[in-house]
Amino acid sequence: MPPSGTPGGTPAGASPRTSGAPGRTPAGASPRTPPEPPYGRAGRTDAAVVRDALGVGVAVGLSGFAFGVTSVGAGISLLQTCALSLLVFTGASQFALVGALAAGGNPYTAAAGAFFLGIRNAFYGLRLSHLLALPAALRPLAAHWVIDETTAVTLAQPTRRAARIGFTVTGLSLYVLWNLTTLAGALGAQALGDTGAWGLDAASPAVFLALLAPMLQTATERVTAAFAVVLVLGLIPVLPPGVPVLAAALAAPTVLFLKERVTATKSQDTPPEHTLTHDADGAGVPLRRANGNHQKGPAR
Repeated sequence: MPPSGTPGGTPAGASPRTSGAPGRTPAGASPRTPPEPPYGRAGRTDAAVVRDALGVGVAVGLSGFAFGVTSVGAGISLLQTCALSLLVFTGASQFALVGALAAGGNPYTAAAGAFFLGIRNAFYGLRLSHLLALPAALRPLAAHWVIDETTAVTLAQPTRRAARIGFTVTGLSLYVLWNLTTLAGALGAQALGDTGAWGLDAASPAVFLALLAPMLQTATERVTAAFAVVLVLGLIPVLPPGVPVLAAALAAPTVLFLKERVTATKSQDTPPEHTLTHDADGAGVPLRRANGNHQKGPAR
């Protein structure tokens, strides 16, 4: 006689066995969920990350043509121009170096300005090193691709896998295209002869501003940029070429210092806050501090 419980001999408290073919999903049960595809962002596949990274690499890589033209127009040889893009590979520093040399600046001063502009990449590297967690053998190679664009794409990804894909695709596409367009621009400038006659001497500052403008997102950043421009324009007549660019770096700490002073002054001038409470009729009544205790009543 079957034991007491469910019909068919199922022991009391035990779940009845679901019918179904052996080795298959039991009848009425949900089939096993297939593994999810790797996502770089919620709802986006790796292909979407690659597409965005290629978009950044291609868009910025084309500006290497302007660098090649500007560099040769400043009197730098074809070989030196290509070596800068291959070995330096940071657009802002390259344009700063070439611009200072084109203005007749001292090579050491021009190199110093380019160096200080490139220092920010070291701070990018500190963040990306932890995020990407690349093997030790790959880190020296990856460090050469740590620039504004690769950092922006990498930090936009929430997973390590997506971050690695974004960093690699952006760095590779940008590096290859930047160097190819640098070579094309340099060869074109040699064929044109005097680039100043064509107005191409303005390519360097125009591209530099185009790269900078999207980064000025807050009021503090815009004020800092405007103050830096004022410093450069005011110091150009009195300082050697290249030095005003270095002096413009003082804009950032100056603006931050003034911002902190203004914030501190406002906090000192603000009267003590009176917390509002509500009576039964809903009217707000301020609390005033007396003898260390909060008491209800009008503030005096």
